[in-house]
Amino acid sequence: MGTAHALSRVVPIAQPVRRRPSALGVHSLDHVNVSVPDMDRARRFYGSFGLDLKEEASRLDIYTHGHPHRWASIVEGPRKKLGFISFGALEDDLPRFRERLDALGVERIDAPPGTQSNGLWFRNPDGIPIEIRVAEKSSPNEKSSHESISSPPGVAGAPSASTKPFVRPRRLAHVLIFTRDVPSAIRFYGETLGLRLSDRSGDRIGFMHAIHGSDHHVIAFVQADGPGLHHLSWDVPSINDIGLGAMQMADKGFTAGWGLGRHVLGSNYFHYVRDPWGSYCEYSSDVDYIPYDCDWKSADHPAEDSFYVWGPTPPADFAVNHELA
Repeated sequence: MGTAHALSRVVPIAQPVRRRPSALGVHSLDHVNVSVPDMDRARRFYGSFGLDLKEEASRLDIYTHGHPHRWASIVEGPRKKLGFISFGALEDDLPRFRERLDALGVERIDAPPGTQSNGLWFRNPDGIPIEIRVAEKSSPNEKSSHESISSPPGVAGAPSASTKPFVRPRRLAHVLIFTRDVPSAIRFYGETLGLRLSDRSGDRIGFMHAIHGSDHHVIAFVQADGPGLHHLSWDVPSINDIGLGAMQMADKGFTAGWGLGRHVLGSNYFHYVRDPWGSYCEYSSDVDYIPYDCDWKSADHPAEDSFYVWGPTPPADFAVNHELA
């Protein structure tokens, strides 16, 4: 059994956390690690998307403009691959998580080489490393604002095309990953991390939220023949920003994707842009929010009521896990 913790100092919790009384659960999706075979293409894709990039040793760390939190890390590897997923927890909950993992018989592992960690490491049912770390709450404490601005009569509302703003996402909203077994993933993340089911559609897809106040989902699962990353979702303030972001990426040559549309489960407006390796980054706005004191009524939805309300037909390979190619 690995030692998996005590690698770096404990990070203080800066954002107040409205705790769900007596419940044990992570409060945030902290960050995601992905390897890609071409770091230059990664810099161009994520930079064009409106994200701030910082070189750290051999990593490319991803931030949102004006926000101190690191949302993702990109490293170089022989192929594109989901590396690990890190979740944030309260400092005084970490011993309780250790006890829970022991009670469940979950084997702990060492942190990946070169990774600084103050937390607990183990693998999900598909073998992907998972971390529970002491971290600031990066999930919102309330529903994120959504703008719908209209000009008064006699005033032009739209900017000129030449002066349109550069879109910069506000935060990482969620991650959707491929898994061999969605029901097993829902059970595992509920037992180990204290996440709760928001909604699902049979054994095909499931959405889970954090118990101390979070979006409708911080992580979601879709069935495939093996693990992998489907998309990273980034919050923006409006549908207008989604459209501007789609044009921003198209102007840089990233035209493949899906949108504009609106999802059913989570309710968010979206546009997905395909990255050079078959996964997506999503511009997302106005996702449902589940407060810490809300007992969300999850449901099992039929397929036709689990994907999107309106929008263009998705690409034929939208749900294909290209990490398995």
